[in-house]
Amino acid sequence: MDTVIRSTDLQNRTGSTGKKKDKLYFILFLIILVFSIYLFRLFKMQVIDGAQYRHQSQTISQRSKTIVAQRGEIFDRNADSPLVVNKDSFAVDLIPGETGDKYDTVAARLAQFLGISKTEIDLKIPISIRKSFTAVEIKSNVTFSEVSDIAENISDLPGVSWRSKPTRDYLETGSMSHILGYVGDITTEELKVLYNKGYDQNSIIGKTGIEKEYDRILKGTPGMETRTVDVRGKNISNSRSVQQPVLGSNLVLTIDTDTQKLVEQALGERVGAAVVLKPTTGEILAMVSYPYFDSNIFSSSHFSEEYAKIEKTPNNPLLNRVVNASYPPASTFKVIMTTALLSEGTFPKDKEIECSGEMDYGGRTWKCHIKKPGHGYLDLKNGLAQSCNIYFWTIGRDYLGVERIASYANQFGYGKPLNIDLPNSTDGFIPTAEWKERRYHEKWMNGDTMNMSIGQSYTLVTPLHVADMMAMVVNSGTIYKPHLLKEIRDPVTNEVLEEVKPEVMYTMDLDESIWQEVREDLRYTVTDGSAVSALRNKTVKMAGKTGTAEVSGYTESWHSWFVAYGPYDAPPEDAIVLVVLVEAVNPWEWWAPYASNIIFQGIFADQTYDEAVDALGFRYLVKPVGRQE
Repeated sequence: MDTVIRSTDLQNRTGSTGKKKDKLYFILFLIILVFSIYLFRLFKMQVIDGAQYRHQSQTISQRSKTIVAQRGEIFDRNADSPLVVNKDSFAVDLIPGETGDKYDTVAARLAQFLGISKTEIDLKIPISIRKSFTAVEIKSNVTFSEVSDIAENISDLPGVSWRSKPTRDYLETGSMSHILGYVGDITTEELKVLYNKGYDQNSIIGKTGIEKEYDRILKGTPGMETRTVDVRGKNISNSRSVQQPVLGSNLVLTIDTDTQKLVEQALGERVGAAVVLKPTTGEILAMVSYPYFDSNIFSSSHFSEEYAKIEKTPNNPLLNRVVNASYPPASTFKVIMTTALLSEGTFPKDKEIECSGEMDYGGRTWKCHIKKPGHGYLDLKNGLAQSCNIYFWTIGRDYLGVERIASYANQFGYGKPLNIDLPNSTDGFIPTAEWKERRYHEKWMNGDTMNMSIGQSYTLVTPLHVADMMAMVVNSGTIYKPHLLKEIRDPVTNEVLEEVKPEVMYTMDLDESIWQEVREDLRYTVTDGSAVSALRNKTVKMAGKTGTAEVSGYTESWHSWFVAYGPYDAPPEDAIVLVVLVEAVNPWEWWAPYASNIIFQGIFADQTYDEAVDALGFRYLVKPVGRQE
């Protein structure tokens, strides 16, 4: 019995020992497995994925700062007269973490040197970031004198530093401001659109004019400065890498500075616009819109105050009236009517229509621009020369109709894009019968056609549209795309990188004899027409058309138009087209034809404004014209 008990006991002890060994082996296996997994992960992180993690580590520990590229300069057509250059200026930064417990003292002293309040600095550096070692821009457009004062006291200004940040210096202001535009800090909305095109939150960007249109060419390519920092952004190494910025390209414009000044003076302080165009290339030689502004105020330290003054100035100085405003073309539209009648042949050009000074139609009396007894009997040539409304009312209503008139106007580019290299140009407007029914739910009437025939009512054009219209006459049916850019040049070597070539924009296929007759009639309009007294000129032969547009709200003042080209007897490539518009807000003086004569005289006699005025005997007409309030 005892023997049996001992044997069973031994078996129990032996089984228990085996189970313990099994558990031990299992635990050992788990330890080895876990250790192996850790070894594999460590191997993968250090060897297989090591390069990736090292790159991430460097990215985290490095801070990059954009180095702004110097913006390209802008020149006039001769490439020897700079219009826009860069001016040395500085930006002052503050690293709040380096001020320690002296932030308030440093901020107060820095504010004194920069001529700002400490509150402005506090707004840029709130309490939540005052231990940060990231630089914060406190003020830009800081002068060298201000930086010198800071440098002399730098031992008392821990965390303060400065850097070069050039600003634009517009050497030619006045009427050039609408052409050149201005630059400013990129906005959040602009950055959303341009983020993937090389812009960041510190970018300076063109806001209007050439500065905006060719911003990507002018801005160049920013550089990059990279430094090693700790988790708080504090520099922990003196080593740095720098990728130098690439300068922006220079632009050469089609503008002739002397012509621009001549046109500006001829228009004077009259609310209006003027443009000089080369018809066979589309080059703009001068573009003037009054009132204008000074582009330099947008980089001024007193920008807010100056801009507030502009916003309060009457007649919107920021508006470029040459391309961004539209007007009734008035009697300049009769050039299109003349072309349409000659082309369609629906009424003989030699057949006369009687003008008695007024006509009755549709229950109302339509008056010509002169009183009874009117112009008498007129054919097409004399109807255009005398700008007889009754003649053109009649042929528009009875022999052309709205569809033909609208069709020819469209072919002349009216109601179509200008395609000029400036932002936000307007298309103008040419009405149709279908449009009126959709817009006003009213039927197009013959009275509407009569108004349209003399460039009134719904028809709207810009001064550049009118210049393009005359260019088509000069070119016998071709309008070239108007442009302000002539060349793009390397900023270092001055090598021409790109040259703008003439580009056909609109065409009209008519017999050459029709174009020649229109030109002859326009010449006759100058020599024997209603504006002959204002257009006598021994230097250059002109051909053109006046226009007087009625404007709602102005009973004794009208828009004054004149569109012309010259020399009349020269090849098209030697001619220029000129348009002058004086708005109705000015005291009425019928100035557009007089201003045009002065401009033609100055250009072709190589005279200044004063010399041209004296040569034409217009001194008695020239008087100071104050800004219209």
